Amino acid sequence: MEISLVGFPRFGRNREFKKILESYLKEEISEEQFTTEISTLKISQWYFMKEQGIDYIPSDFSLYDHMLDTSLMLTGIPPGYKHISLSEIQQYFSIAKGYQKDDIDLKAREMKKWFNTNYHYIVPEITENTIFRLNVEKIKNDIELATKNGITTKPVIVGPFTFLKLSKIKTAGKKFIDYLDPVILCYKELLDSLSKEKISMLQIDEPYLVTDLSKDDVYHFKTIYREILREKKTKTLLQTYFGDLRDIYPEIISLPFDAIGLDFVEGKRNIEIIKHKGFPEDKKIFAGIVNGKNVWINNYSTSISIIKELSKHVPEENIVLSTSCSLLHVPYTVEDENEIQSEIKEHLAFAYEKISELKEISNLLKSENYEREESFLKNQAKINEKSSISKWIFADIRNKINMLKEKDFKRSTPFKKRNKIQKEKLALPLLSTTTIGSFPQTSEIRKIRARYKKGEISIEEYTNLIRAKISEVIKLQEEIGLDVFVHGEYERNDMVEYFGENLEGFVITRNGWVQSYGTRGVKPPIIFGDVRRTKPITIEWIKYAQSLTKHFVKGILTGPVTILNWSFPREDIELKEIAYQIALAIKEEVEDLEKSNISIIQIDEAALREKLPLRRREWKGYLDWAIKSFRLCSSSVKPETQIHTHMCYSEFSDIIEAIDKLDADVITIEAAKSEFSILKAFAGYRYSREIGPGVYDVHSPRIPNVEEIKEKIHRMMKFIPPKKLWVNPDCGLKTRDMPETIESLKNMVRAAKAVREEI
Repeated sequence: MEISLVGFPRFGRNREFKKILESYLKEEISEEQFTTEISTLKISQWYFMKEQGIDYIPSDFSLYDHMLDTSLMLTGIPPGYKHISLSEIQQYFSIAKGYQKDDIDLKAREMKKWFNTNYHYIVPEITENTIFRLNVEKIKNDIELATKNGITTKPVIVGPFTFLKLSKIKTAGKKFIDYLDPVILCYKELLDSLSKEKISMLQIDEPYLVTDLSKDDVYHFKTIYREILREKKTKTLLQTYFGDLRDIYPEIISLPFDAIGLDFVEGKRNIEIIKHKGFPEDKKIFAGIVNGKNVWINNYSTSISIIKELSKHVPEENIVLSTSCSLLHVPYTVEDENEIQSEIKEHLAFAYEKISELKEISNLLKSENYEREESFLKNQAKINEKSSISKWIFADIRNKINMLKEKDFKRSTPFKKRNKIQKEKLALPLLSTTTIGSFPQTSEIRKIRARYKKGEISIEEYTNLIRAKISEVIKLQEEIGLDVFVHGEYERNDMVEYFGENLEGFVITRNGWVQSYGTRGVKPPIIFGDVRRTKPITIEWIKYAQSLTKHFVKGILTGPVTILNWSFPREDIELKEIAYQIALAIKEEVEDLEKSNISIIQIDEAALREKLPLRRREWKGYLDWAIKSFRLCSSSVKPETQIHTHMCYSEFSDIIEAIDKLDADVITIEAAKSEFSILKAFAGYRYSREIGPGVYDVHSPRIPNVEEIKEKIHRMMKFIPPKKLWVNPDCGLKTRDMPETIESLKNMVRAAKAVREEI
């Protein structure tokens, strides 16, 4: 059977993409050199996929984000970003990152999470000045580059339905339906334009189809594609992923697509839908059987069973083996992980290995007795082995979870009463200022951690160097005038990886990078066994920071749901049980911080919404255990201990009730980048707890001025009473440079003090 990939990691094996782009953004290489090096990287990735026997090679490379690319393909550079002094590529990055120079001051566009992943996309904006006009130059340039190098690719684009559904429409009185006609015209023109190009097929991604769809949604989708495909001359693949098509399957198979891509990993119901509804004989089905979002080896028995069932309804020559979604969401290869124990490593499959799995499954399907083939037997032995490794099962932790009672998930004192106690104890000013946790992670800090890991400096030297940095940041916060301090998190490489390194049950990769957005990569830990805490993790660092100042220093921890959601979870037990195991570990850390006289403890749950099921009817089950996991961490603290949490870059308006049930005393939340759209929802719900909506975007280098922040604080006070408001940035500051951080925080404090005096 033929083999296809939905998408491929952009970063490269050794994060080549990140290095090239950062060199360009720092003006270390010219634009011409940047373009040449990016082209070389694209070609090398296409060659690699061709050598591996991929029949449908995706051309899905983006310089920053595929949704931003789609916006510019349909509408071009927005008028506000067309500066005489900037090239087209610079304009592109100014939309993503913001731009501030001389008298030009542009904010970066809003970011959100791509469905239930940790990938961030740039939200398209449609305003009264938006003119839809197709620009197919990027796609054609990539096709030409591939063709010149003897490669036939499958261009990948975001479909019109998903694009419009995820766009922010900023024109009063206008809705999704008002932009159907101009968008349809652009896509019709696109298909016409590609009809003479040398491509295997055009892949049109429509992941929005796996969410809950209304009758109107189904009608509009059919309307869009009936028009787009009416006179098409380009072969088209409708690609879906992250779920099933229960709401729209009959309509989809009636449309004149040449192929349909379905996810049979997260979309388990897809096989039943096909069994009952059938599949057209004149279309190909791209069967997503290898998980593109997790890192465990494929169970060949399960995948082959799916294909065998499909073969009853689809001619075998029309079945193409594929990944469930883009491999963008997993690291490049296990081959580079020489520090992982072999008994664990042999159970892992990253992007490279997943391609090999597709090839092996294809070969096994040729055999009438595939169960006797060596590759199948070896695969099944590994699958059976994993669940029998007893040293990764901790009976004491499992017993604690089994013994949990409802009272273990509740604080003994209700919020109103403890809020009064906390205000008396902390005596913080109105509009208290703080940061989220991390300060800039400079090259000096990274070198210190790297030298320690390599054994070049002793634990004593490392401790003294990190303590010196903590001393500096405490002094800096004194000078800036913040009200509640943090210790800077200099000992942490990442908010999740750091805890994974210090808890049993986790495996840390050396080169397992996954793109989060732009040049930002994360290295998710792998949860291999049961989780437990065997030693204090943050205590000594926080105690030291607190000893340096009379101001309160927050103890910063990552919450259990975020640790789970930003790791690659095991698949042999329920997510709920993993979350409770992590929560028990964090609970021990919380209790030790409190014993160390830390009065404010922040348990970050940045990823609470991230793994919210895409189907609303499945929300309750997830939120029940997610909320209880957080509450388990903080249920035992005294009423005078103030519990904070932080959330960022997701849509929270529809889960405010769940956020309230976390029972945190203070929540800091991203708001500036999304233009404070969350505030109306919090006010409408009558959220009773204290809240710190971010007043500036930390993912952009631009420095907000005092008047700008004052205006934002005044806007916040229209929705939230001043006595409940905190003033803080949107998120942690680790990705920023120190000079811009200092200036931004100074302006934030000045603005808060000015408004404080006014009221």
